[in-house]
Amino acid sequence: MATVFTGTGSYIPERIVSNKEFGEHIFYDEHQVKLPQPGSVIVRKFKDITGIEERRYVTNDLQASDIGAIAAKLALQDANISGEQLDQIIVAHNFGDVRHGTIQTDILPGLSARIKHLLGIRNPDCVAYDILFGCPGWLQGAIQAHISIQAGAAKRCLVIGTETLSRVLDQNDRDSMIFSDGAGASVLEFSASAESGILSYTVQSHTTDEAYYLFLGKSNLPEADPAVRYIKMKGRKIYEYALTNVPLAMKSCLDKAGIHVSQVKKVLIHQANEKMDEAIIARMYELYGIHELPKDIMPMSIHYLGNSSVATVITLFDLIRKGKLDAHQLHPGDLVLMASVGAGMHINALLYRM
Repeated sequence: MATVFTGTGSYIPERIVSNKEFGEHIFYDEHQVKLPQPGSVIVRKFKDITGIEERRYVTNDLQASDIGAIAAKLALQDANISGEQLDQIIVAHNFGDVRHGTIQTDILPGLSARIKHLLGIRNPDCVAYDILFGCPGWLQGAIQAHISIQAGAAKRCLVIGTETLSRVLDQNDRDSMIFSDGAGASVLEFSASAESGILSYTVQSHTTDEAYYLFLGKSNLPEADPAVRYIKMKGRKIYEYALTNVPLAMKSCLDKAGIHVSQVKKVLIHQANEKMDEAIIARMYELYGIHELPKDIMPMSIHYLGNSSVATVITLFDLIRKGKLDAHQLHPGDLVLMASVGAGMHINALLYRM
């Protein structure tokens, strides 16, 4: 008895925003003090740390529910099933639909209901609900679908991660360069065969000191309206938190399945920051006494897609499954370790056999 991915799909927005476009911005720190370096210098340092050269933004006519529905249609086609056959639609996001020209988040109705409507699914027994879990949202949705399938409460689930972070960014905050837009979707189904499927998972929430590492706050621009709030983060705190806790969670996931890290073919980690991701993977291998990483173990898309939050891991998985990421392939029997960290406090990991 297993839970298997039978289909995936992703939507990569058409609009490409290069680092050069940020070079003309005026940046301020969290105390509303103008940074002394010119924008071009800030951008160059940003690329050296994050690895991000460009990111994708949606066009003005699209919202998170729209691109989520596009990715969902592709996943359903890949799985060769109708939406009417679904038992659950789980949509991970953080800000709902945000229309172009505003910063107001809209989650009434929820994105899952909107996407079910856009897909034209009439089956009332197909239950649609949202997840607000930070960047690990899609992976958490996959874990919840797996739990439902294993409990006999569902046989087919559609799990979507969709976000338009470009519309909740403070353009005077250098952290705004990290985020991007995108959507990814997956179909998970019950299988009587145990040859492939989800083997184990680990989920953690740390809310003692970490609950407000990510928050909504006033623009860094001194004269900005204090009533208008943007996504903000305590970057150094999040970096330290991730490096300390994510490797342990990944090892816990492997240990639950009785798998040694040397058996893992690919590690798909949330595309948040290249240097942070590299440090996380290195620390995870060091827990096993391994100090040299296997070649091509960690595919990356952050260089050209940026951090699209809930969409990063599923988009990466979809690109590899479809043969669209050079030097990275997956074959039957390969073990894939997925992991994510986000909202400053949530961590999850999932082990999957192709």
